[in-house]
Order: sequence, then C-alpha cells, then structure tokens
Amino acid sequence: MKISSNFDSGNCKVISADSHDNIQLEIRTDTNSDKFQWFHFRLTGAEGYPCRIKILNAGMAAYPSWDDYRAVASYDRISWFRVPTSYKDGVLIINHTPEYNSIFYAYFAPYTYEQHLKLISTAQHSDLCVLEIIGETIQGRDIDMITVGSPDDYKKKVWIIARQHPGETMAEWFMQGLMARLFDEDDAVTRLLLEKAVFYLVPNMNIDGGIAGNIRFNAAGVDLNRAWAEPSLKSSPEVYYVKKYMENTGVDLFLDIHGDETLPYNFVSGIEGVPAYNSRLEDLCKTFVNDWLLINPDFQDTIKYPINEPGKANLTIASKNVAQTFNCPAFTIEMPFKDNKDMPDMIFGWSPERAIKFGESVLHPIMQVVNKL
Repeated sequence: MKISSNFDSGNCKVISADSHDNIQLEIRTDTNSDKFQWFHFRLTGAEGYPCRIKILNAGMAAYPSWDDYRAVASYDRISWFRVPTSYKDGVLIINHTPEYNSIFYAYFAPYTYEQHLKLISTAQHSDLCVLEIIGETIQGRDIDMITVGSPDDYKKKVWIIARQHPGETMAEWFMQGLMARLFDEDDAVTRLLLEKAVFYLVPNMNIDGGIAGNIRFNAAGVDLNRAWAEPSLKSSPEVYYVKKYMENTGVDLFLDIHGDETLPYNFVSGIEGVPAYNSRLEDLCKTFVNDWLLINPDFQDTIKYPINEPGKANLTIASKNVAQTFNCPAFTIEMPFKDNKDMPDMIFGWSPERAIKFGESVLHPIMQVVNKL
C-alpha cells in the first residue's frame, strides 16, 4: 500500500501508511505561507480493503468548517464521486473501500495545468477567439487571456477571471462551461451578446499555486484577491498584468469566479460598500441577480456574505477594486466545496458538471444588463 502526491496539484504528507484502517496524513502548507486546506493524493495497493484515512491537521486548516463535507474520489481522474467523510476532534476521516488498485482522493475535483492548456488550445480553434499571453507568473508560466468577439468602441467590455485562489478549482470548471457556450455560434444568447459586447477571459489567474497544490496563495505567498489596490510585478504579477490590460480596454462588467469552503450554496458578493456605489450600479446589480434567480435554481441570494456598510468595502479585493476603479457593476461569484444544500446530490455533491452548467447559465443575467452598461 502506498500514498503519493508527487504530481500536478498533489498535496499530502504521509505520517503513517502501515495499516489500511489507520492511514495517517497531513496537508502541506501553501507555498511561502502557513495556511493550508487543499489535499489531493493517490492511494495504491488497497483494492478491496476498507480504508480509514485520517487527515490529522484538518482542524488547523484555513477554513476548518468540515461539517457536511465529503471528499471526492476518482479511479480515472475524469469522474469524481463523493465518499463517506466525517470530522471529529480536529481530524478529517475518509472511510472508503477502493474497488480498484489505484484511486485518487481530493478536496474537490482537480483542474490540472494540463487540463488548462487543453482548454486554451481548444478555445483558440474558434473563429470568435483570440488568445494572448499577457504576462508571466512568479515562476515564469504564461498568463493566458482569451478575447471573445470583435472589439469595437461601441461594444461593452465584459471581464471574467477565475482561480485567483488556486484550490478553488470549481472556478475553472465554471469557465469551461462559460467558454463552450460563448463559442457556440448557434446559441441565440451568445449571438446577441457578441453583437453588443466583447469578453475578456482569464480562466486561471494562479497557475503556479494550482500546480503546487495550494488552496489560496501564489508562489510568492500572496493572496491575489487581496492585491488589487497595489499589484506588484515582484509578488503579484498575475494581478499586475490583468489590471494593466484592463486600463487599456476599460471594464463595463466584471465577474470574479471563486469557491467557498464553508457555505453550501451558490451566491454572489456584491459591491454595496464601494464609495462609487450609486443608484445606477444598484439597479444593474439587482437586475443581474434577479435574472439569475429566475433562470437557474442552483443560484440563490439569501445566504451569502454580510453586505459591507457604505464606503467600507475592502478595495484590495478584485470585485470591489474594479467596481470602484471603472465605475461598473462587479461580483465575486462563489460556489460550494460541499454541495448545494438547496438541491443536493448524494453521489456527486457540487460537481464539475454542475459548475460547468452554472458557468453556461451566467450568460443570461449578462444579457439582461448588457444594454444598460
């Protein structure tokens, strides 16, 4: 029996793997950080054995809200299903009997760098798409940006970014669904939107962190979603290059795609607390939210983060900073690591497939506000 994590997005430290019913692991910290949460490892040699896998330091994780959480597992790294998981006295326990000799367990279904490269390579075959490398990460990897539609002065500029927090992999699954629909020239919503808007998409903001198996930080130990007030070429080039490009294009609508470790719901965090917030932005934001509520039961607007008091938003956060800088509507979109409690799925929980569909659906509320931007 062996536990390994020496692969893209792998994260675990083996404390003991001598007995199938008492496998003991810990999660490694993020690069240049003392925070941790993401885990992803392979178990081999345990086919048919009832395994009890203990993650000993789960109680010290960045977000130790493990109630109602179930880990995901896969034999082929394509289909990820939920496995029995419990939490007691600071220890996360996975109880599962593998049906095959090799199985992968993870915090959520991974979206690897290889999958990212495939997504980008597939996208560039669309006549609607232009691929650009707008900069490099801390470790010298390309920052991919995709422009969908023909830029024109009269068109609205819609910016959508994902995975500032690399372990929130559901964000890139969301982008996969969004992009597939944007490239569908037979989709009436897409055709209408591309007559009125051009889309600037960054599917993975934190490639280094994703490869390292980080939950939240880049290779310099920086939380990119707290770097928007003063992005640095040295420590947060991912934000620096994106914001610089935004200054050239302008922004009329901004969406930042994330996952939430605690709340078992899909929701948005708005911009009510930014100094620039006014009746125009309020109307646009309400229209966006209300339309999404009408067309997608996976979305709700009741359980969410507290609304900032007027003028007290944290302007280091992407959605708040962009809204203030460009006087535009902006949202942080959150999906669960657990399940959508409103529409639970006992086998898969919140899954890549549902995140993909959720990404497709966001074009509807964009369509409802595009004429008013």
